Amino acid sequence: MKTGGKSIMWSVTALLLLVSIGVPLLNVLTVTLLMVPYVVLYTTLSKKVFAAHLIPVWLIAYFIVGPAPLIVGLFFLVPAIVMGHYYRSDKPVRARMTAVMISIVGIILLELFIFDVVLDLSVIGALQDQLRAAANQVAEQGVSGELWTSEMTDQLVNATVQVIPQALLLSAFMLTAVAQYISRKVLASQGVQVKGLPPAHEWRVPRILVTYYLIVLVIQLFVPANDGSFMATALFNLVPLLRFVFTVQAIGFFFFLAHQKRWPKGVPVIIGVLLLLFPPLSLIGVLDAAFPIRKSFQKP
Repeated sequence: MKTGGKSIMWSVTALLLLVSIGVPLLNVLTVTLLMVPYVVLYTTLSKKVFAAHLIPVWLIAYFIVGPAPLIVGLFFLVPAIVMGHYYRSDKPVRARMTAVMISIVGIILLELFIFDVVLDLSVIGALQDQLRAAANQVAEQGVSGELWTSEMTDQLVNATVQVIPQALLLSAFMLTAVAQYISRKVLASQGVQVKGLPPAHEWRVPRILVTYYLIVLVIQLFVPANDGSFMATALFNLVPLLRFVFTVQAIGFFFFLAHQKRWPKGVPVIIGVLLLLFPPLSLIGVLDAAFPIRKSFQKP
């Protein structure tokens, strides 16, 4: 298939993904994959040709299902262009993924700001109202009896709001990782070589993160968890996020051991699953990042 045919194929793919946004359950997969055709087209085409492919796709999607696909399509366009730009300039993987994640988070925050200031609609406030209404409805139906109180409803609402930044960052990471992996494979099949993530046994996080983690843990000792302050919310999200980072470091450590000891490939995978299931084991990653443990296992 010639380059023009492949471009049309990916334009059709983008159209199908946009049209499927309104399909329940399927739209979850759609959102996860929507950046891929944008990234492939932007990386392989000039900017003018990229726009020439994109505009008809959006117009057709608009006439088929209305303006909703355009809003979602515009949302994912910016991070896709950022990823495609980094592909073209052959930037390091860490810088590429960081830039894409920042662009996703930035767009979400911008949309929340626009909804709040321009449309006078607080998305977080609406979420709080829905949670309270759902809890009150359950209580009124007698399902929870006397076990559920208004204080417990407030705690549920506050806990949900506090976890929003963490969910936002993890969602941005997931979307970035999926788009990075699939688009890189597609581009490689078209003869465009793009740097991928290093092998799992080479995964390392900056040692400075250990210092940040210790500082956060010390501050957490002096800040009440439920006082509703900005610091409490920040700590509520930072601790599990940093713990997840060091879990990844621990997974890399066991892949390193498997690489050095020539273990069967399934062994580090099973250990990695256990590490994800038991967050306290992230301490292994903290120790691996803080001290040169791996040197003692390297072959002379």
